Amino acid sequence: MTRPMQRQIHLNLFIQSRGHHEASWRHPAASPRSLTDIEYFRDLARRAEAGLFDSIFLADSLALMDTVTHTAATWLEPITTLGALTGSTSRIGLIATASTTYTEPFNLARQFGSLDHISGGRVGWNIVTSWLAASARNYGGSGLMSHEERYDRGEEFMSVVKALWDSWSDDAVVDDRASGQYARPGHIRPIDHAGKYYRVAGPLNMPRGPQGRPVFVQAGSSDTGRRFAARHAEAVFTAQMEKKTAQAFYADLKGLAAAEGRCPEHVLILPGLSPVIAATETEARRLARELTDLTDTNVGLKRLSSRFGGHDFSHLPLDKPLAPGDLPDPGTVEAARSRTEVIVGLVKRENFTLRQLLAYMAGARGHFTTAGTPEQIADLIEEWVSDGAADGFNLMPAILPGVLDVFVDEVVPLLQKRGLFRTAYEGATLRDHFGLPRPARV
Repeated sequence: MTRPMQRQIHLNLFIQSRGHHEASWRHPAASPRSLTDIEYFRDLARRAEAGLFDSIFLADSLALMDTVTHTAATWLEPITTLGALTGSTSRIGLIATASTTYTEPFNLARQFGSLDHISGGRVGWNIVTSWLAASARNYGGSGLMSHEERYDRGEEFMSVVKALWDSWSDDAVVDDRASGQYARPGHIRPIDHAGKYYRVAGPLNMPRGPQGRPVFVQAGSSDTGRRFAARHAEAVFTAQMEKKTAQAFYADLKGLAAAEGRCPEHVLILPGLSPVIAATETEARRLARELTDLTDTNVGLKRLSSRFGGHDFSHLPLDKPLAPGDLPDPGTVEAARSRTEVIVGLVKRENFTLRQLLAYMAGARGHFTTAGTPEQIADLIEEWVSDGAADGFNLMPAILPGVLDVFVDEVVPLLQKRGLFRTAYEGATLRDHFGLPRPARV
């Protein structure tokens, strides 16, 4: 048993397909609903809210995956989906992914500003710099933008949207019908931004939201991504396959945030956790094997190729142990560089064959996977948080809604009994749930 701990953990529900395992959509325990049925998402959001989760999280992709014939990799556009979920929930936070690479700052500021008003201050923005070459082709480009340029563009994007959300003072709106005055003069200001990538006059054409700005979430773990997170992120979703590397990442990012003059406690580190949970460990492992048996090797090869910028792995034998040299150097990859580093590290550490690597990656694409009892999952969560590897977790249930239900019904009460998780929502906004301050207008 780990040592007593007072601080509260944070839990977000990652909603993707019918579960985070690549083959979850085929499993009989998965939801029968269509992935374009909004009731599927409403149902999951209500279940997570009943479990007192901090938020739900929706990822995104700006291109159709080439594995679509054999995997359920389609989903609704996340910003409009959150708009539909605001009326189905009342307390849980709502985080959507949007790209700085293929979005205009003014449009994004309006969309998330509107959602923050509509939801009463429950919105977060997962900031991504899009890395798929197929996405570039959908937005007028012929190829992938370099890793450096994506983050350079992202830095300017952040300057613009922050200025837009701050272009109204909190007391700008008077709304005095008797006098005929709606807004205070001088309390709304243009931003007059003229930079390398954007020219935006401003101001935003709506008042500042309940949270001031949406909560900033980010998932990059490369050196460039970490420094971006240290400057901007308030919650960081990261892929860590073992506690030791998670501890190193945690310490590094907290230190980088402090060096930027920020309070490290205001940068939450939330690794992905993809569990299979059952009453006994034997049953949990049996369920995990069922999912593995449903995986498609060709789908796995295509996903691995996309992670490495289109590299062809088809010539490698499936059942021969891999060497690090069989995979491209992550430093040469312009796609999802941080995830390629995780994969190469896994090959070095585990001596996997290609077939074993594909099966492992099918579980959570580089996030931590495990199979066990509710008590074992609760122990793992407590251990990682108490040992400085996490502030909580981005929960990625292997199957939805079944594994989520077990987590809510059996793991959450264990965490509550140990004093690690809330027994009721104490605040109304996502910033309240995360323990984050409301940013002052700059």
